Amino acid sequence: MARRGFPIFDSDSHVVEPPELWTKYLEAEYRTLGRYALWREEGKWGSYLQVNSRMFRDTMNSNIPRHAIWRPGMTWRQVGQLDPDTRHPMTPGASDPHARLRDMDAMGIDQAFLYPTWFAEGFHLIENPDVAYALARAYNNWIAEFCGAAPERLFAAAILPLQHMDYALEELQRIRRIASFRAAFIRPMFLEGRYFTHPYYDPLWAELEETGLALAVHPASGLWNPEWTSHGPFAEKMKTRLNRFQFIAVSGGGAFAGGGPGAASANSVSAMPPLGHPVAPLLAPWLDNHMFVGSTLIGFTVMQRYPKMRIVVAHGKASWMEEVLEKMEASTRTFPLLHHYPVRTDTEEMWAEGNVMLGFDAEERMIQRLPENFASKVVWGSRYPHHDTTSGDDAFEKLMRANIDDAMLAQMLGGNAAAQFGIELKRYVKA
Repeated sequence: MARRGFPIFDSDSHVVEPPELWTKYLEAEYRTLGRYALWREEGKWGSYLQVNSRMFRDTMNSNIPRHAIWRPGMTWRQVGQLDPDTRHPMTPGASDPHARLRDMDAMGIDQAFLYPTWFAEGFHLIENPDVAYALARAYNNWIAEFCGAAPERLFAAAILPLQHMDYALEELQRIRRIASFRAAFIRPMFLEGRYFTHPYYDPLWAELEETGLALAVHPASGLWNPEWTSHGPFAEKMKTRLNRFQFIAVSGGGAFAGGGPGAASANSVSAMPPLGHPVAPLLAPWLDNHMFVGSTLIGFTVMQRYPKMRIVVAHGKASWMEEVLEKMEASTRTFPLLHHYPVRTDTEEMWAEGNVMLGFDAEERMIQRLPENFASKVVWGSRYPHHDTTSGDDAFEKLMRANIDDAMLAQMLGGNAAAQFGIELKRYVKA
């Protein structure tokens, strides 16, 4: 392995919220209501996410916790070869900061920015504003303590109770005084039937711009959410419908062939099994990010009206931005009267000037082939401990083989993220 002479900053890694967040960090008077509002159950024979007392069962094999299965040294092929009939434990570093630091050392990662897992999936859906505020305080206190194990290496996105803007801004003022927090988290989705294009969120953008904290935008698959919230649940519904049509086509039964619901035979089903794995994680991240950037940041002029607000849009890759800029520029020039706010028509120039960074992974072919188009606008993330994690050493080797020079590598793998989150970039992992 070649020696690198610069620090690597992981701008997209995750924690998995432990039960203690509800039993210890959540204030006593909210523990019952808090568990009804948002709760994750990891059972031996099945798992579910509970949101507003409604249970959403996992559709994946609960023996393999893909949201926290990767460990340093594992390959994606090894993850795919795990025995589905054997119970596999979650990676300890998902919830324990000392195990996390050991994994970061093994991965060649000097500093990391942490996102939630179950709060990312369900928190924005909580209906009771007071309970949401209590859960936000509990999460923020827990993650601040997590980062306190190595405050120079671990940093976090804070949860804000957007269900009540006054509460959200109060919590923003509280967490801004805690060094661990360098951004406020939002998931690009519909909240209470409205999107982030709504003027309701203008006070949030203004406060973030004033405080200097970044906006950390991170999608979730939506596997545990109602369909209307984001792209993921819709994708899963379509997969289910395709499976049903496939069943009918193979069996020769059903409404299309005059047969009844029981017309299919066991042999016909086994001849063409339905798609078993979820498709939402494949589609939702970049579709949700694409919509947020195109509609909120550009179309509804959030970038334009709050130019000093720093934004990181993580986990949805970055290569699609070239197409967005082209389409948005054509739209703003040909349909100017359809916009509520006066929109700049020089979209590409505005993007170049703006304070927005997109998350990328080292597997992106366009990043490797055209690094000069992306180098100043991307931040690298490992996705640890998800099943598709890559290490800092992996990213360095991959990009180095793409003939990207050291200065650009240092920028893409650390410098951009540290600047965007307002963190002093330092080296902690020995070469």
